Parts: sequence; structure tokens; C-alpha cells
Amino acid sequence: MHFDLTDLRLYLHILDTGNITAGAARSHLSLAAASARIRAMEASLGTEFLDRGRRGVTPTPAGKALAHHARILLQQAERMQQDLADYAQGVKGQVRLLCNTTAITEYLPEVLADFLRQHPNLDIDLQELPSARITHALRQGAADLGIVSDAVDTNGLQTLAFRDDPLVLILPLDHPLADAVDVTFADSLRHDFVGLNVDSALAVYLEEQALHGGSRMQIRIRADGFDGVMRMVARGAGLAIVPLAAVERAPAQSFKCLELNEPWARRTLQLCARDFAALPGYAKALLQALTAQA
Repeated sequence: MHFDLTDLRLYLHILDTGNITAGAARSHLSLAAASARIRAMEASLGTEFLDRGRRGVTPTPAGKALAHHARILLQQAERMQQDLADYAQGVKGQVRLLCNTTAITEYLPEVLADFLRQHPNLDIDLQELPSARITHALRQGAADLGIVSDAVDTNGLQTLAFRDDPLVLILPLDHPLADAVDVTFADSLRHDFVGLNVDSALAVYLEEQALHGGSRMQIRIRADGFDGVMRMVARGAGLAIVPLAAVERAPAQSFKCLELNEPWARRTLQLCARDFAALPGYAKALLQALTAQA
């Protein structure tokens, strides 16, 4: 068996993204190099680790076993690296932080930038995922820390409050719902929406809420980020649901903002991990920086 840490990281990146091309990009490898590494791994044991389909790849039973051991080995390697960092110049640690859309766009850029400036030997692997996938990854040991909505099941994880993060409905000033006082999600679903990119964690979350109510969102157009969504709403393209923090950050509000009368919209963001006390030192340093902003 001839695997190295690059092989194992590549394999986990492929599983996380669901396809070899995206996994190769995250590993900073060409598609040809990534494919060759995976084929060599499979040849060394005489078994396939990936089922390759039209919509991407999924792990075989052997691949699931490999993923389990790969995560353990990489965590041990990172902890060894951190323990030796005090004795070797230039050795760097890396924290893997998984977050939902709002955390990444509204609350973290300045906090993480300050943290990186203060810790030159630490890197952050930051990824946006829906909250349910974040908790699953944490339980599997695939990340150090996560920031999720309190609507998701965090059983088996430790949590700390991070930020209040209510969602609000924004709409053009001349929209039929603009004069309403109490608006439900069901009310809004009768109208057209401006949505985030389909792979955005918040877009996935809102689609799930619509499906739970037996309906679907009528998305006329999707924008890349809250700024684009709000600008399109202001020009009359449709309704949108965004975090209140994004609205408060907007330079000028040329749209109506209404409270969304749904329990799931009055959400709180939580920091979570399998065990805060068991985190490696570099992850604890990031946790301390994040809790200082809570």
C-alpha cells in the first residue's frame, strides 16, 4: 500500500465535493494528476474506492473505510505538526472551518482576516455548506469547527452561541405585499423570487422550508451574493429572503424589509465541534477568536 498525505487529502476533497474535478481543484492538482493518483491508490490494493456515475462519485464500502482512516491519519498528522511548530521555523497548522452562507458573508471576513494576521503560522480551510451537512461532517471528524443555524440537530456535538441571525423578507417598494404587516413564508411563495446561487447553503435551506410546506419557490433569477440579490429586488425583479445583517449593511435601502413570521426565520448561529476541549491547539486559538466576537 503506497499512499501519502496528499493522496488522502485529495480523496477526502473528492468525497466532500462529489466529483474528481472539484476535488482536484481544491487540492491544487490538475484533473489528470488527481485521476492518476486515485487510480494508483486503487491499484495498490486491487479494489475500487469510488463508484463513478454521471452525476459524480460516491464511495464504495472500501472507500468509506478509507475515508474513516484517512480522516484519523490527517488529524494526527496535523496535531503532530502543531506540536512541532514551536521547534521548527515555517511549520504551519491548518484549521478546517465549515459555515453556512450568512456566517461566511456577514460575520467572518474581518474576524478571520484579523486572526490570520495575528497567527502567521496558521491557515484556515473555509468551506460553505448547509448546516445539516456541517453537523454530519463534524460527527465524522471531517472538520474542526462549524457554524450552523440552531434549527439543525446538533445531537452528539458541543455548541456555543455565536450570533443572532434573523432572516427577513425584502421586496420592491411597489410590491403587493409591501403594505402588509404580518407576512408568512406561505404568503410570499405566491410571488416570484430572486434567489442565491443554487449551491448556496441558504438557498438550499429555503428550498427545504418551501418543500416542507408542500410548495416550491418560484425563482426568476439567481444572484451571486446578498448584494446582488438586494440590488435586483430594489429594481423590481422579485422578493428575496436575506439575513437582517445583510440589509443593515446595505448602503441605502430602496426596498421594503419585513419581518418573516416563521419560527425558523428567527434563528441563532451556533459554534459547534465534537469536543471543544479535545481540539488541537490551533483550532482552540480560532475558537477563542470566534467566541470573543459572540
